[in-house]
Amino acid sequence: MSFLVSRRSLLTGLSLAGVSVISACAQMPRQSIGLAASLAPPPLEPAPEKAPVEDAAPAAPASPDYASMYSAVEDGGHALPAIPFSKVDERFLRQIVDDPTGEKPGTIVVNTTDKHLYWVLEGGKAMRYGVGLGRQGYSWKGRAIVQWKRKWPTWTPPSAMIRRDPKLEKWRQGMQPGISNPLGSRALYIFKDGVDTLYRIHGSPDWKSIGKSASSGCVRMFNQDVMDLYNRVPGKTPLLVI
Repeated sequence: MSFLVSRRSLLTGLSLAGVSVISACAQMPRQSIGLAASLAPPPLEPAPEKAPVEDAAPAAPASPDYASMYSAVEDGGHALPAIPFSKVDERFLRQIVDDPTGEKPGTIVVNTTDKHLYWVLEGGKAMRYGVGLGRQGYSWKGRAIVQWKRKWPTWTPPSAMIRRDPKLEKWRQGMQPGISNPLGSRALYIFKDGVDTLYRIHGSPDWKSIGKSASSGCVRMFNQDVMDLYNRVPGKTPLLVI
């Protein structure tokens, strides 16, 4: 009997010891728990809100460099003086504007009311020049073409002009090119249906006449402006005078 009791006690003790060992393997040591807690990622914090990005204001268009446009220039053996552009109404200085004409690019439009000449560009823009208008400048309107163009043209006064001003008789055979020539540094000759309209777009030595009406002449421009237009315009360019 005592043997059986001892054996039973021994088995019971072994069973309890096994349970303790199994329980110990199933649990994490305190030190490991603390380490695991320290390695756990910190709680997520909400990301800071980004400040709203404002659209950049559109860059202002660059101002025209009038000092360069209207500076003194040597051309074809002639010395053109600078235009005192600060004394000219800015409406009549060369500048790119929104095209008000509705004509196709590559067209010249002369507005005799506003005293502007437009060279129509791509993209709804136009180069605008100020002009002065003489009696002949108002005498004809319509569509035509630039038949040809000349650098430093000779000016020949019409007989009617000579009758009004006999002092011009000496130029009946033509006035040689130069800075005093009424046609200035360049001239564009306008024809319609193959016939000379006697309409001219030309430079002028009288910068004060731009933007104004004059007693004679056609469409006057600053010499520097008509040179710029001359370089842009090919032969047979369409023209509209309104």
